[in-house]
Amino acid sequence: MKEAFDVAIVGAGPAGTSAACILADAGIKTIVFERGEYPGAKNMSGGVLYGYDLAQVLPDYVKRRCPIERNIVESRIWYLDKEGGYSLAYRDSIFAAERKHNVFTVSRAKFDCWYAQQAAKKGALVVPATVVVDLPRDEKGFVVGVVTGREDGEVRAKITLLADGINSPLAASTGFRLEPKAEEVALAVKEIIELPAEVIEGRFNVSAEDGVTTEVLGAITGGMSGVAVIYTNKSSLSLSVGANLADFAAEKIKPYELMEEFKQHPMVAPLISGGKPMEYTAHWLAEGGYDAIPKLYGDGYLITGDSAMLFNTPHREGSNLAMASGKMAAETIIEAMKGKDCSRDGLAGYGRRLAESYVIKDMKKYRRFGRFLYQNKEIFNQLPHLAAFAGREIITVNGVSKKEKQKLIIRELRRQLSLCRLIRLAWRGWRSVK
Repeated sequence: MKEAFDVAIVGAGPAGTSAACILADAGIKTIVFERGEYPGAKNMSGGVLYGYDLAQVLPDYVKRRCPIERNIVESRIWYLDKEGGYSLAYRDSIFAAERKHNVFTVSRAKFDCWYAQQAAKKGALVVPATVVVDLPRDEKGFVVGVVTGREDGEVRAKITLLADGINSPLAASTGFRLEPKAEEVALAVKEIIELPAEVIEGRFNVSAEDGVTTEVLGAITGGMSGVAVIYTNKSSLSLSVGANLADFAAEKIKPYELMEEFKQHPMVAPLISGGKPMEYTAHWLAEGGYDAIPKLYGDGYLITGDSAMLFNTPHREGSNLAMASGKMAAETIIEAMKGKDCSRDGLAGYGRRLAESYVIKDMKKYRRFGRFLYQNKEIFNQLPHLAAFAGREIITVNGVSKKEKQKLIIRELRRQLSLCRLIRLAWRGWRSVK
């Protein structure tokens, strides 16, 4: 006889584990399958988590010894050309003084493993090193569990939750979600650079527990639509750079080439000087926005997190959307169990919860942003050059009058882009975020 559970969850990342914690707390018999050797073994992100959404699942996560690397007290945005660039930063002592843990960096290998342990302590069964290969259905078409790659690996469940990432083979093979288009996905590579903690604290001007995030736009992606980041950990830096998958295919640029150029940039090289490369990984990011979100629930199943293409492109938020959607999926499942209705109608509360939350509201607000970046490559080639040219002229003292310098800047602008094109670009950018 096949083993039966109330809920089967595919994937032990932030979305799946958040759901498992809520379900186990409610006494619902839950099993979580993770394809990696352990939770976190195959998960990669820039390394940022958000305290608010984690606290909605585990209010006492600090007391539970959540493996926080550094509490973020400063956020920087850089706009770079090849030789220089602009830096905008905001630092707030309230996050340091009161330890609010608004945003913090983590090692996903450590955090995901710890998070899954919390779900297990609450009563969920977490099964690592297990690949789910199919979703069986009954005669009515309801999903009734999972089929794993293990011998006699079918497990029955009343409801199945897909939380296995953007490249979810199940969501695509079962038809629950179409394969993402190349322009709806970014490919990012991440490198971990080991440095002594005191060196990091000196270079970023932070205390022993605090850190900085830096998000980078401009010429560092080879003219492609993309971004880079630098995150501070306790004794390492996380560097990540990525671009639109369709752009990679068109430009024939290799991801590791972007990373090497990024590391050699004059604003980056001093930060990593003397560091030791420790880890190199790659990951897809969902950048299709609101219009790429698939059908999120059906008879006997729900889709959450990256599997559901939930990613806030301009703010680079993914883990918090995953945790929030996992929590809402669990709340919907509890509701469906009480009503003994695991049909599409019984799970419709998931869609309503998401629609009323910041998750969908933010994704609707920025639904045009990813397309705006993809269709306006000037942001990644001409504009960084023009911005650098203007900055260099303004601060260079060489006997040329400021009036003449202004004329030089305007002349270069007209040569590279034209004023009308710049105004049109600004208008499109505003429309993509308003």
